[in-house]
Amino acid sequence: MRRHARLFATATRFVLIEHGRNRFAIVLVVLFLPAWTTLAYLAMPAGRARMQLQATGQWLTPHGNELTAVSGALNAVTLITGFLMFAATFNSGSFDKRLALAGFPRPHLVAAKTTGLAVASALVAAYATAVTCLTWSPRRPVLLMAALFCAALTYGILGIGFGSLLRREVEGMFAIVMTSIIDLALQNPVTSSGADSPGLRLLPSYGAMQAATAAGFSTEAVPGCLVIQLAWFTAAAAAGLLAFRYRTRTALPAHARSLPAPRQDTDGERHPAQSRGTPR
Repeated sequence: MRRHARLFATATRFVLIEHGRNRFAIVLVVLFLPAWTTLAYLAMPAGRARMQLQATGQWLTPHGNELTAVSGALNAVTLITGFLMFAATFNSGSFDKRLALAGFPRPHLVAAKTTGLAVASALVAAYATAVTCLTWSPRRPVLLMAALFCAALTYGILGIGFGSLLRREVEGMFAIVMTSIIDLALQNPVTSSGADSPGLRLLPSYGAMQAATAAGFSTEAVPGCLVIQLAWFTAAAAAGLLAFRYRTRTALPAHARSLPAPRQDTDGERHPAQSRGTPR
């Protein structure tokens, strides 16, 4: 048990150091997140938009700029965590493979990456909630932060999967950006006339969007939406684990992956002179 804890702590330290070196991600958190959330609030008209919250069937009339601010906060959080985990996985791919081939357990590496993702997601979600509360007052800030946290977890896991499968940074960045934009733009009734389409339930951030909307404008709590979002996270985590295992695989045949144990020499082999008799 102590050995597993030591391996997990070592792998987690590697992950946190990798995150700390990503200065571009830190700049995105500090500057891009408040800028994008605030612009989404200021640029959109404040007129009320009539919409139905699919999670409860309740009709809401939120201000259009406040609803867009919720979508903008989700978009910023998912982009940042997705990019952060993609960069960490992409840049450390060869290092992770060497660790795995040297005998470092893959489950410990995956658990460490998940722990780093959870820490980063919690910090980014708390910061995004604080920025949102500076411009307007959601009804349930804690539920809003939980929704942002779950969305960040999901896109962080997607970033791990993209980092394990894609071979170029531009491909991973394009995949994360387009996935987040399409996902959230289709769910915003201010920008999409089909925001109430049943097919949108299959989008990666559907649960988080419903929970965040309820947190901002509804008096009803929707914990079931967070469960839906965590189910998306679990499915993405399983796919990311398979992608990570594929990335750290070895091309050696099965019989060559483990070296044979050294043969124990007998006393006669260690002392050949004694076994043959001492020469006169």
